[in-house]
Order: sequence, then structure tokens, then C-alpha cells
Amino acid sequence: MSTKTAKKSAAKTAVKTAAKREGKTPSIDAKFACYKLVLRQSGIHGWGVYAGEAIAAKRKVIEYTGERISRRETKRRSEIQNKQIYLFTLDNYWTLDGASGGSGAEYINHSCDPNLFTWIHKGHILYMSTRPIKKGEELTVDYHFSKDIEEVPCFCGSTKCRGTINLK
Repeated sequence: MSTKTAKKSAAKTAVKTAAKREGKTPSIDAKFACYKLVLRQSGIHGWGVYAGEAIAAKRKVIEYTGERISRRETKRRSEIQNKQIYLFTLDNYWTLDGASGGSGAEYINHSCDPNLFTWIHKGHILYMSTRPIKKGEELTVDYHFSKDIEEVPCFCGSTKCRGTINLK
């Protein structure tokens, strides 16, 4: 077995183990997806969501869902150690926690040159395609982390990569 294959195998096992520890087998909830989407190992980070069919430009792809929690609860959950965090701010008061009742959109990774954008509309977080997406392509969105919080390194691999998930 080559070193590259061994590393990929170890990473895949680590991701599956982490998912089992969290008590959740990653999946896409078809009720919230407008296209066939597939979950698998990502070259960016952990699990990734991939187009199972071609997706046209400017189309709703999937809705980000999860438990609706207050800002106070958001702060509490974001401070839990050794846990994957899937928190998405909806507005000044509410956050959706994709770790609880998520549609699978919580596994969409960050990229500095994404093929999706976020549209918050009437209390819903929608991921829309920025351009045509080919079958098999990983879906990505720019997380737009604030420049005022701790800097998070980016591993998107894009030629437009900022080097950080945070805005500059």
C-alpha cells in the first residue's frame, strides 16, 4: 500500500470514527435537497458533499437545516471541546445547529472560490449554485468567518485561496 493510499485510508477511518462518536451517520436528507447529492471523503476537510448530477447555475441546491438555538446557547455549544461544530447564524438572535436535525448541508466545505452562495430568505438558509456544477464536483461555499474572531486556516486548494476562512 502506498503512503498516499495509507494516509487516505487513515483519514477516512478517522472521519467515520468521529461521526460514530457523535452518534450520527452522515447523510443527505432528500426532503431538503433539490438535486441528487452524495456524501464522501473530501480533500478539503472530513466529509464533503458532491453533486450526484449536473446542477444548473443560479438554482437552489439544498437548504441548511438544524435545531434553532438562541445566541446564548450558540455560545455555549461553540465552546464544547472535541466536537464537530455545525453552527450557522440565521439572524441577530437565532442560529441553526446542523449537528441536530441537519439536512446534510452542514458537510459542505469552505472554499475561497466556491460554487455555491448562501441566501437567507424568510427564515431559511438556502445554498444556491453560482455557476453550472458538474456531476462529481464537490460543493463548496465561502463561510465568511469574521476577521474579528480567531483566524482559521483554509485548506481549499483554490488558486484564489486567502489562506484563512476568515474574511480579510
